Amino acid sequence: MSRRLRLLIAAIGFAALAWLLLAAIDRGLALAQRFMGLPEGMRWLLGIAIAILAGGGIAVGFWWLRPRRPRGPVVAPDRASLEARLQTLRESGSEVEEIRSELGELDRRRASEKLYVAVFGEISTGKSSLIAALIPDARPDSDVRGGTTREVTHFEGAMPRGGEWTLADVPGSAEADGDARERMARDEALRAHAVVYVCAGDLTRTQGDELRWLGDFGKPLVLAINKADQWSPEDRERIVRQVRSQTTGIPDAVVAISAGGEERFTRRLADGTTEDVTRRRKPDVDALVDAIARLVAPGAQGLEALRENAVLASVHERTGEYEKAHRAAEADRIVARYARRAIVGAMAAVAPGTDLVIQGALAASLVRALADLYGVNVTDVDVDNLLRQARMTLRTGTSIVLAVAGNALKAFPGLGTLGGGVLHAFAYALIFDSLGRALAATLAERHTLDQADAGERMRELLGDASGSRLRRLAELTGDALRDR
Repeated sequence: MSRRLRLLIAAIGFAALAWLLLAAIDRGLALAQRFMGLPEGMRWLLGIAIAILAGGGIAVGFWWLRPRRPRGPVVAPDRASLEARLQTLRESGSEVEEIRSELGELDRRRASEKLYVAVFGEISTGKSSLIAALIPDARPDSDVRGGTTREVTHFEGAMPRGGEWTLADVPGSAEADGDARERMARDEALRAHAVVYVCAGDLTRTQGDELRWLGDFGKPLVLAINKADQWSPEDRERIVRQVRSQTTGIPDAVVAISAGGEERFTRRLADGTTEDVTRRRKPDVDALVDAIARLVAPGAQGLEALRENAVLASVHERTGEYEKAHRAAEADRIVARYARRAIVGAMAAVAPGTDLVIQGALAASLVRALADLYGVNVTDVDVDNLLRQARMTLRTGTSIVLAVAGNALKAFPGLGTLGGGVLHAFAYALIFDSLGRALAATLAERHTLDQADAGERMRELLGDASGSRLRRLAELTGDALRDR
């Protein structure tokens, strides 16, 4: 683009802005003139309204731009209640030994009175090199390609400012297909008394999420920005300032360091040949050492309460995941059991609509069984209202149900050999399966008997004719009719 053309575009832009400004001024003067022409009482009333609106806008602006207070750490439930929940899951057949072993590790570390510090962060940020700089006798594996650490490794040694500590080298996060190792790293970070989070420059969104996650658990935390020896003093100051603004209220300290380690490059010689060179960089971690010393000054016993809260909070979350999976599996069994009963009862029905009235007691029992499973109290009125809505949903969707049932008979011709009434038997397998699954999903997500949500889900499930679902319901129908 030529200089003359750029000047022309700039002139046009300035002219447009000037025209908009003049138009705004003209419009403002016109409104002011109309305002002054109003009766005095009307001017006062309108002025007060404008002042209230302006004050409200300013207040909303201040509220929106106010500094956000950091969230407090999650509070874990007491250990006795966690152990009771784990025992209930164990008695129901769930494999919870991994979670129970976490409680055992909590006790073991408390009894050892050792101070644990986890070095955590993404791959290729220099975590292993940092451990080698903090404990010179340690020899963690490291590689410029990243992703070298595959398991948690502990290194014991003397702290640079006095005392003993154990550094945990954990697998790096954000590695392709590294979900299991990332979970391993996060678990170790929660077990530690303090965490050093290592990054290598401005934070990515994933790194910001990890820091907030550590902050939610209340972990004593130092954020170490590695590879600072590769930046100019101006860039170093800018990056530290930017990272601090991104993480306000989360880490206890933000420091720039150089973990040292190896750098490899290819050098071209005078004769035209090349050679691979490996050179060690000198570490500079004094600022980090000072920050860690301040962070762990209370010692292992002084930091134990925070560590225990983090571990128990994690156990609480994982126990909740197991409970959710257990309830979902139990809900499937309950729905299948009542759908099987509905199939047998449907053989005497003329049409699905009349059968729902006949089997109202069976449907009510299904609702109460699922509500009990999810710990939701329901009254007879709640159950009646839900079934009334289910009947209305079914009344408008009967043709769809019969069409899906007809498709099932075509797809699985073996059902037709089981005698008359198979169409309606399968239709009622579909009806009760849709009602049960819709209600289970609503109870799991909303923890209340939301009739509108359950009705909408049921409407969608009645029209679901996926092959895997038809096969499952066809097998259920066939087994129920053979065993009746």
